[in-house]
Amino acid sequence: MTLLVAFFALIIERVAGYPDRLFRLIGHPVTWMGRLVAALDRTLNREGDAEMRRRRMGVCALVLLIAAVAVPAFALQALLGDGVWLVVLALLATSLLAQRSLGEHVEAVADALEQGGLPAGRSAVSQIVGRDPETLDEAGVCRAAIESLAENFSDGIVAPAFWLAVGGLPGGVAYKAINTADSMIGHRTPRHQAFGWASARLDDLVNLPASRLTALLIIAAAALTRDASPRDAWQAMLRDAKHHKSPNAGWPEAAMAGALGLALAGPRSYGGVLVDDVFMGQGGRREATAADIRRALALYRSADVLLIALAGVCAAIYLAVRG
Repeated sequence: MTLLVAFFALIIERVAGYPDRLFRLIGHPVTWMGRLVAALDRTLNREGDAEMRRRRMGVCALVLLIAAVAVPAFALQALLGDGVWLVVLALLATSLLAQRSLGEHVEAVADALEQGGLPAGRSAVSQIVGRDPETLDEAGVCRAAIESLAENFSDGIVAPAFWLAVGGLPGGVAYKAINTADSMIGHRTPRHQAFGWASARLDDLVNLPASRLTALLIIAAAALTRDASPRDAWQAMLRDAKHHKSPNAGWPEAAMAGALGLALAGPRSYGGVLVDDVFMGQGGRREATAADIRRALALYRSADVLLIALAGVCAAIYLAVRG
């Protein structure tokens, strides 16, 4: 059942996305989770507390967050069961995926650069990355967009689809809650170094299988995409991914860099602080262009089709075995 939920959710979200009218009417599950994370942060993360207590409170906050979203999802899934209700579960699960919006946001960066130049490109890329846009030249804007595409393909699509396939709607919402918590409190800042420790570590763990799968999907897609190299993608992944500061982001970024012949990542500025990191796709071009963003989008869309096909094959195998 969970494989079918993931398969149908991927197809529906790829076609329809999350409707703007629905967002204006009720918001989005991720924004709801974000409000809960913010409330837990305000309530449990007291600056006067000792570091160990703040770490324990962070664990408590994470448990409360996961329970708050996963328990209702489990009850709903148990209530609906099999049959036609699987489509209802899949419709609900589409809100956990970001296939359409990711492609649209990254494509908007290429459009902005081509139509409005560097200032427009900086403004567009600031919507999808956390680094300082004013420090980026045109090539930096393009690299940032491509890196975001690779990483968010893993975090925003493959990972929630994976956990939907493993645990159904409860698995998907639990993953999304962990990922949202990490994005909000999983930073090494004075306020969140201790409180966000559990969220950051658990996010690393739950993203581990999806990041590797994403890299393999990109490599496979490179074999089907014009002007992309599966061989170079494979070599870059094996050589560079393990050297990235993130235990997961380097896998899809290295595969994307190698496939396109680019050098991604490297030193970047966040909030005025320079983060020194190694290059993914060593030896590739640093001078990325808007055309490279469009090449990356073509590769991403091919990889996404392969993900949907993989989910469908796994569901078909399950149904055949089940009889």
